[in-house]
Amino acid sequence: MAGIAALAFAYVMSQFYRSFMAVMTPTLSAELGMTNNQLSQALGVWFLAFAACQFIIGPLLDRFGPKRTGGLVFGVFAGAGTGLFALASAPWMIIAAMGLIGVGCSPVLMATFVIFRRTYSPAQFATMSAFFIAFGNAGNLLGTSPLALAEQAYGWRSVVWGLFAVTVLITLAVLALVRDPVKLDTGGKGAGSYRELLKIKALWFIFPITAMTYAVIANMRGLWSGPYFDQVHGLDAGQIGSITFYVAIAMVVGSIIYGPLDRIMNSRKWVIFGGSSIMAVVMVLWVVDPVSNVDRATWFLIVLGFCGVAYPVIMAHGLAFVPARMTGRGATLLNFFSIGGAGAMQSVSGFVYDANAVPEDPISGFNAVFWLYLGILVFSLTIYLFSTDAKPDQTTA
Repeated sequence: MAGIAALAFAYVMSQFYRSFMAVMTPTLSAELGMTNNQLSQALGVWFLAFAACQFIIGPLLDRFGPKRTGGLVFGVFAGAGTGLFALASAPWMIIAAMGLIGVGCSPVLMATFVIFRRTYSPAQFATMSAFFIAFGNAGNLLGTSPLALAEQAYGWRSVVWGLFAVTVLITLAVLALVRDPVKLDTGGKGAGSYRELLKIKALWFIFPITAMTYAVIANMRGLWSGPYFDQVHGLDAGQIGSITFYVAIAMVVGSIIYGPLDRIMNSRKWVIFGGSSIMAVVMVLWVVDPVSNVDRATWFLIVLGFCGVAYPVIMAHGLAFVPARMTGRGATLLNFFSIGGAGAMQSVSGFVYDANAVPEDPISGFNAVFWLYLGILVFSLTIYLFSTDAKPDQTTA
């Protein structure tokens, strides 16, 4: 369990790095002149780099195990990225740093999933993953009011150097404490390939919801909440940090509640569909009243945070159709769609904002972004309706 704890702290940092840009928006805009589009591209690069690495991380996990794959990649790349971020003097350096950090964070959760899938029963996977993710969502909490207070007290560069030191310490803990699961006897079939996974038809109905459910909350909370509350409602970094703190709490609570729901309802499909449908309703309300008021907009984000963390149940649903010998590749393929969808939509949303923004009407660009996320949710839910359910104690592969 000590190894799982070390990976859990690495995952805390992974969650932190994908969400802390919302609080740093005013500072980076003021000191480095970063525009909304550049801020969007920085976070988008984190997600895209993370997603692109999944096709390398999967085979590494299956061949070398979680310990070396998770520890070394996290330490080298996340460490280099935080160092570059602290030294940044231009927007392109922030964007490059976020890309390096994205690579570093790419194996952490997947390494843990390999241990869970190969060590425990299928019925336990969603619950264990949900509690692990709930703990990791403490990174979202740290990236809100605590980050804002630290930034005000010590300056953003000193804070990032502190993150560099924490990253190095966690890396050493992962390498020292993680124990790889016993290697499987593949019966001469080998570790398989991504091509083999893509032939599993059941997965194609799960990929869209995997990509788009997380994209909405990751993007709305991780970046757009900052510019929205800054430019539409005139809030400062501390006030934005407070709002995103509440959303992060909702994500932690949501993860804990989602975990056992598949066993309570004896279904994974309808747990996921129900939560994602509530998200779509929230986005309808937001596009109808895009300006809203601060309290209502905050509640919109809180509900999105609570319902948008079905990820462990989605992973359990998808992995039910993946052979155990291909767990590393299967988890990273699903994760590619999850993180890749968030990264792609982050970049697309930046261009959508620029194409629709009107200087004298700050809400115009944001409303276009809200419409974009509503559309992708409805699209993915429609496809997911045709998916095959998988019971909690069921492994179909």
